Amino acid sequence: MKNVRSKLEGKVPEAAIEYCIKLWELYPFQFKINRKRLSKLGDYRYDPREQSHTVTVNVDLNSYQFLITYIHEVAHRVVHKPRSRQLPHGAHWKNKFQELMLPMLNPSIFPDDVLRVLAKHMKNPKASTAADPKLVIVLAQYDANLTSRPILESVAIGEEFFLRKRKFRKLEVKRTRALCLDLANNRRYLVSQIAEINPIHKEETPVTKKVALPKKSEKINSTANDQINLFE
Repeated sequence: MKNVRSKLEGKVPEAAIEYCIKLWELYPFQFKINRKRLSKLGDYRYDPREQSHTVTVNVDLNSYQFLITYIHEVAHRVVHKPRSRQLPHGAHWKNKFQELMLPMLNPSIFPDDVLRVLAKHMKNPKASTAADPKLVIVLAQYDANLTSRPILESVAIGEEFFLRKRKFRKLEVKRTRALCLDLANNRRYLVSQIAEINPIHKEETPVTKKVALPKKSEKINSTANDQINLFE
């Protein structure tokens, strides 16, 4: 227990520590804090050979995002059944995630701005917080390394930008994501509108041919923003 407590201290709101430890006691698992991962905030794994459960959470998360991620993954631990065909983020998981998060939805744990958005999110939790732009934005306000880098939403249709050292052109907006063309491989990707990007000034942008939008039958790739694909 000391090991789990020491890992949680300073990582989740102080008022949530005992609850997080209680979850570990009720549903034992190996708990690891991982280095920053661009593809996810945390994960849950089951080893059938050892019959062991492992929950990991990224080290770089602010305390509110860390707590949400921790409980998200514990919910996977609780509902996991070997050889089960249930969907990873199906109704069973959603119900358990809501149940485990409910005691945390109070002002002693989350600040008011986060609590209001999180409560709405939990009415129908998604597989990733990245799928809820409002929640991502409000949580980002509490990041210690908060920057003023622009996001994809600020890029106009037809303009080019850099994302993870790759050059893209924004083609069209599809709700919370944008269809973007990778100018290196000529493939199209759906990218979160809240992905942090590096803009290209107009004088730096070479003249390029107009690219036709994909037909409905054409496959479109999906890529995470540089915070998350998050959650599993």
